[in-house]
Amino acid sequence: MYKLLSVVFLIWSSVAALAGTIEVEMLTKNDAGDRMVFSQELIRAEVGDVIRFLPTERSHNAQSVKGALPDGQKSFKGKQNKEVEYLVTETGLTVVVCAPHQAMGMVALIVVGNDLSNATQVLDARVRGKGKDKVKALIEQAKANP
Repeated sequence: MYKLLSVVFLIWSSVAALAGTIEVEMLTKNDAGDRMVFSQELIRAEVGDVIRFLPTERSHNAQSVKGALPDGQKSFKGKQNKEVEYLVTETGLTVVVCAPHQAMGMVALIVVGNDLSNATQVLDARVRGKGKDKVKALIEQAKANP
């Protein structure tokens, strides 16, 4: 029994050691002059990573979109002007929006394990305005640059 627990602990600690933290800023304007954007719009991650969304400017939040995340992945909804962390537990695509600015195109796409199998589901999810077009473009970018 103790050997089994030791093995489980070693595996868990090895996975935890490999996990990383990815920081993404919520911006009103980036250095290129683009307005209402995340500092990274195509985010590549692995299971176990934590993605930390930082409110570097006021009036932004980060949240997942219903129907635009892998099966089994827990949704999240950050409060406006507050940092939020998202623990990646499943491979696939997750759409992240700033609720007040998604119609202006403030969206990001998380690609976990280079798994694009839920792309159709993500494209069918309810993302408003320019955000919908940006999601399509980000999926194409993920396909072109695995």
